[in-house]
Formats: sequence, C-alpha cells, structure tokens
Amino acid sequence: MIRQRTLRSISHATGVGLHSGLKVNLDLRPAPVDTGIVFRRTDLEPPVEIRADARAVGDTRLASCLSSGGATISTVEHLMSALAGLGVDNVFVDVDASELPIMDGSASTFVYLIQQAGVVEQAAPKKFIRVLDTIEVSDGDKWAKLEPYEGFSLEFSIEFRHPAIERTGTKVKIDFAHQSYVNDVARARTFGFMHEVEYLRQHGLAQGGSLDNAIVMDEYRVLNSDGLRYADEFVKHKVLDAIGDLYIIGHPLLAAFSAHKSGHALNNQLLHALLARQDAWEWADFAASHPAPAAVSNQFMPLPDDGPSLPAFA
Repeated sequence: MIRQRTLRSISHATGVGLHSGLKVNLDLRPAPVDTGIVFRRTDLEPPVEIRADARAVGDTRLASCLSSGGATISTVEHLMSALAGLGVDNVFVDVDASELPIMDGSASTFVYLIQQAGVVEQAAPKKFIRVLDTIEVSDGDKWAKLEPYEGFSLEFSIEFRHPAIERTGTKVKIDFAHQSYVNDVARARTFGFMHEVEYLRQHGLAQGGSLDNAIVMDEYRVLNSDGLRYADEFVKHKVLDAIGDLYIIGHPLLAAFSAHKSGHALNNQLLHALLARQDAWEWADFAASHPAPAAVSNQFMPLPDDGPSLPAFA
C-alpha cells in the first residue's frame, strides 16, 4: 500500500515576507489522516484556517494566494511544492502573517524544514487524482495541459528576451519516476529584473526582495555574485512553481503536465478545468489489492520503520 504521510514532529522557521518585508514566523505541524494541507493564520483572533484547495485560490498576479472568510495567505507555492515533492499529504501550517516567508526564493529551505521534522507514514492509503482525458487551457500564446499518465511528469518551456536567460536551457522535462525533486528542482530560485523590482517597490510590493532570495538581472546579466545553481535554473523554477500550484488541488496527480509560458493564473485555471470535467478524472489509491505502477511506486517507496525518512525520489 502507498500510504498517506505527515510530519513526525514540529518544525519552526522565521523569515521575511517577499512583498511586505515583515518578519514571519512559520510552524509546520503533524496532522491526522485526510486533513490535507491546512494553513492557520495565528495572527488573527480567533485563528483562521485556510485549506489548500484549487477553488480557494484568489489573487494570482505575483504568487498563489488562498483565501477563506476574508482571510488570505499568499506566496504558498514554494512550500506547496516542497510538500508535494516530499510526499507529505497532511500538515498544519501555522503562520503569523498574510504571506509565507520567501526564505531563499526556492523550495530548499522548506525541504530542510520537512527533513528536520521527519516524514512518517499513516494508516490510510494515499489518495491520488488520476487524469483520464486531456485537459488544456490557454491565454494567447501561453498554455498548460494535463494528459493521462500513470506517474507524475512535467515539461515546461519559457521565452524571455534577455541574454542571461537565452544563454540557459529554456525547456526542461522532469519525470519523478527517474529524477529527484530535491536534487533536480528544489533549489531553483525565483527570478526578476531590476526595473521590475524598482516598480514593485514604488507600489509597496517586493519590500523583502533581495539578492538573497531571488535571481536578479539588469539589462544584460545576472547580478547575483554566486551565479546560477542549475544551468537551466530559470525554467526549473517555473517547474517548481507549477508543482506547488498543482498540489493546491489537495492531492497528488497521476498525470503528465506540460506548459509554455504558464504562470500561477493559468496553472489554477487548469485545475478548475479539470475539476469541471467529472469524466476527465477519478480517485485512485494503491492499497495491497491494487499494486502501483512502477512510475508511481518509484516515487513513493515505503518508509523504513526505524526512523524519519523521505520518499525515494527525494
């Protein structure tokens, strides 16, 4: 059986919000079977719970923002990506601000927090959403698509008229039957251009943005002294974001995702299009009587009984 997973213990971190520039405290806590990913705004009285759900996504202009009862939590995609990549189904995310801390602009800090807490299996099968038919959405020359696949893969391409990006790989395919989320995706940072940062700051945004939590470029080059972490870091960050955006549906997908120039808005529209087609998906689990295909079992190998561990593809 491929089982649901939660954290073994609580993990804590402090960082700054990308747009507010304010200090943010974050706690990841274990949660019972079938809880899902639940954010708790602990700065509100009483605290407000906001569940990861494709229908709860509101503003997608600069990040994925979830809302419930007037309360919002923004910039959730990097943590959601880490939780998806490490196979965590159930967790409470306590945060004392309206946005998650940006950390280093990738998912690597959140991966570390999950590893620090440890991952444990629970006494219930993991619930997948199996895509049965092709679903596609578009906006001009941008598009995103889900196709049937007994595993989870992503293929992404980008276009930016900037020499620093054009010199790198602008198309990538990741299949977690064979590749590692931690090694191949998690360290890819968000990126932006100096003129955009200046514009955003003039409008009260990106107050916490810096070379410590983003790849920043002027008209010609990358300004970060340490350069790039991957030869194709720009497009890999788009994959990282897409993994997080897709996991907002609340369950891992059995699907092949492909996209060109897609972002948070189009990724969420794709989930809405999928959910609207009841004939295009079904629930799936892999209990003892339903053995998992190799592409799935390679991702979610059983955890050892002697202590915290991570899925094989981590």
